[in-house]
Amino acid sequence: MGNTRLSVRISADPAPRLDKALSRDVPVEASLSRTRLARLIAAGDVTLNGVVTTDPKAKVVEGDIIDITVPVAEDSHIGPEDIPLDVVFEDDDLIVINKPAGMVVHPAPGTPSGTLVNALLHHCGDDLSGVGGEKRPGIVHRIDKETSGLLVVAKSDRAHHGLAKQFEKHTVERYYLAVVYGTPDANDPRLRGVRGVSFESGNIMRITTQLARHKHDRQKQAVFFTGGRHAVTRARIVETFGAPVVATLVECWLETGRTHQIRVHMAHAGHSLIGDPTYGSKRKLPKGALAQTAVDAISSFARQALHAAVLGFEHPVSGEMMRFEAALPQDMAQLMDELRLPAK
Repeated sequence: MGNTRLSVRISADPAPRLDKALSRDVPVEASLSRTRLARLIAAGDVTLNGVVTTDPKAKVVEGDIIDITVPVAEDSHIGPEDIPLDVVFEDDDLIVINKPAGMVVHPAPGTPSGTLVNALLHHCGDDLSGVGGEKRPGIVHRIDKETSGLLVVAKSDRAHHGLAKQFEKHTVERYYLAVVYGTPDANDPRLRGVRGVSFESGNIMRITTQLARHKHDRQKQAVFFTGGRHAVTRARIVETFGAPVVATLVECWLETGRTHQIRVHMAHAGHSLIGDPTYGSKRKLPKGALAQTAVDAISSFARQALHAAVLGFEHPVSGEMMRFEAALPQDMAQLMDELRLPAK
């Protein structure tokens, strides 16, 4: 298949610069984001009234004719790897994966292989039509290496463009299950004094802060109230364990989607996730509140007890509303079983 050529006539009242005007007037079915258009301009693949321009800020007016050459998607520089995947749904434009804990989503200097992207390149093969000019899966959101659960990944430019817009507008439904220390109850007077924490009807805890990199540890995120990025997490109690309560299964959902958001916010509220090596710490548990096997299960849990359980979005091509659920993985299910055992 050869290059794709597209001709666009600039309509009335355009933005004064080429990239913004094109972003508005390029047909939706072309699935060319402003970032992709900027790359094509820089590569010399765009002409303005017959003259090649590499300036995204070039002045345009109504009636200008822009011709775009979209090169054939190149093979990714990332290598495919035959790694088993739990595929929940797949069609020509996207794939939904139930990611296991321990798998990194995208290659990075410390993890160049063994990632979800490596696995998807092998699984999808020639079904990838190209994202951003390269035959690769389009990662529109991520979950941490040691968090399990649902991820949607684009297989085509049109899906990538549409999904990215939904995540940007925060219209994607995302529910997580987490096991935390203590219980985030509105009747706890301590929580009334935690800045950024409030309660909505139904005993739903709402945490509203800014998040940014930690001042002294660049691998961590931290809560701020000026600067950073706005972040809102809600959490409700699903099940409590122990007498007095030692741990709680909570359902969390994101109004925004920031790095480590649930982990940071729950720790800020004083209810860090069991097993979280970065934002939590092992706690001294009250004697007799849980069975000894449950105490042992908490102390030995090897990752943050967090699972992306529900994912809902509008299919970026068909417009169909889609919703997927993933049951708790074995390690979290076993932890829950131990926590439910009667204390002796």
